[in-house]
Amino acid sequence: MTGGRSARPAVSVLLPCRNAALWLEDCLASLFAQSLSEFELIAVDDGSTDGTLPLLQRTARGDHRLRVLSGEGKGIVAALNRAASEAGAPLLARMDADDVAHPDRLLAQVEFLASHTPVAACGTAVRLFPESILGSGYRRYETWLNGLVDGQDLLADLFVECPIAHPTLVVRTSVFRALGGYRDLAWPEDYDLVLRLHAAGMRAANLPRQLLDWRVHPERHSLRSGHYTPQAFRRCKVHFLRTTFLPPGRPIVIWGAGKVGKPLARELLRQGTPVAAFVDLDPRKIGQEIHGAPVLAPSGFEVLTRDSDPYVLAAVGSPGAREDIREGLTAMGLIEIDDYRVCS
Repeated sequence: MTGGRSARPAVSVLLPCRNAALWLEDCLASLFAQSLSEFELIAVDDGSTDGTLPLLQRTARGDHRLRVLSGEGKGIVAALNRAASEAGAPLLARMDADDVAHPDRLLAQVEFLASHTPVAACGTAVRLFPESILGSGYRRYETWLNGLVDGQDLLADLFVECPIAHPTLVVRTSVFRALGGYRDLAWPEDYDLVLRLHAAGMRAANLPRQLLDWRVHPERHSLRSGHYTPQAFRRCKVHFLRTTFLPPGRPIVIWGAGKVGKPLARELLRQGTPVAAFVDLDPRKIGQEIHGAPVLAPSGFEVLTRDSDPYVLAAVGSPGAREDIREGLTAMGLIEIDDYRVCS
């Protein structure tokens, strides 16, 4: 298919590529098969040493919607910001070179944002593949992510994980530029952008349709870079909790003194926010101290609330445990986001 450039495309697709020749042809084919034809595709070759650049150049000669830029091996953040600086559309769409977009992906997201003007950005549900290598952790993650639809869902689980699959993100160009684009910090650039968007009072949503096949393989950037480790995610979460989302002056109580709660408390303390207390059900932990804070039974927490106005971070890994804690805190009269948040 040979495409000509329209006066102004509806959406600019940002495609960073580095040594992606093995999967890139499928990715490009899925984009050029979109039911929405009015888009531009800005690919940044970030110092590839395989056949990525020649494949991009050949494809660009056949379809003028594709522009190929050089990222000079400076990394994904520089590549994304370079592509965004060249974008001419009112919307920016993310795409990864190893993924496959469903035919209606761009059309559905463009139409959604056109009809939901208060929404600054949207993602979609995803299908992780190939099925043969997906373990239970990936399947739980897919179920959790695809269950987040409206803005309130995303806001409630904002500190569980990034609530938008980055390769599905479409954001208004004006919003992206007002936020300063992507930042190259010691944590995930996509999560950082989504958290800044929410910190600025804007909201996002996910379309409940599976419109992207998200490939899992050992060479994925997120599996090889130190910016995407659990420690990096935790640094990012605590930074935004402290600077924006925790109400000032209220003592912090962590509900869950296990493998999620203790590292969270340690990072809070490292960044300058001590924890007043932990709450846990395990009788072996109750009465002990962790990082200088006592571990209370739930009954002890109820006594604590009579003398102070604590803010609770429910820090457990299991989705079922998160829901149990939500129910328990709500039954005590606490309001989610106003009085507590769930974290992982």
